[in-house]
Amino acid sequence: MDDKFNKRAKEIIEKILYITIATASKDGTPWNSPVYSAFDEGYNFYWASDQNGQHSKNIARNNKIFIVVYDSTVPEGTGEGVYIQAKAYMLTDPKDIEHALSYLDGRVNKKKDKNTRAAEFQGNRPRRVYKAIPEKVWMNDDGEMNGFYIDIRKEVNL
Repeated sequence: MDDKFNKRAKEIIEKILYITIATASKDGTPWNSPVYSAFDEGYNFYWASDQNGQHSKNIARNNKIFIVVYDSTVPEGTGEGVYIQAKAYMLTDPKDIEHALSYLDGRVNKKKDKNTRAAEFQGNRPRRVYKAIPEKVWMNDDGEMNGFYIDIRKEVNL
């Protein structure tokens, strides 16, 4: 693994607040959803979504997801992305929910919110907190085949 890509992947994840989550329905229909997210020291990702949203329904049936964290804030032709194969699930334990919320609340404000809010994401409330655990991570690099430009994968270790 290339330290340059490991470092750059972490920089992109730190900078970009929204990730795109790709899921698939029971019949294989793809679905993409951009969500505000946060991550912990192990680069597990957290977000809150309506449990009846299509991506949430898809996760309930099939926890295999794909995440893209793409830096589109840079000039045309220089964007870079981090590609993540992961498994996701809804958090149900209040302590796990509070743990995730501490990251989500602190992402923009850079401080931990001391309010206990797990109840806002349980029971008859519509939104839930989700966690994605990365299984494989990579970035693309420039390659060449028969004189033509191609993307090649560079595995990343977060």
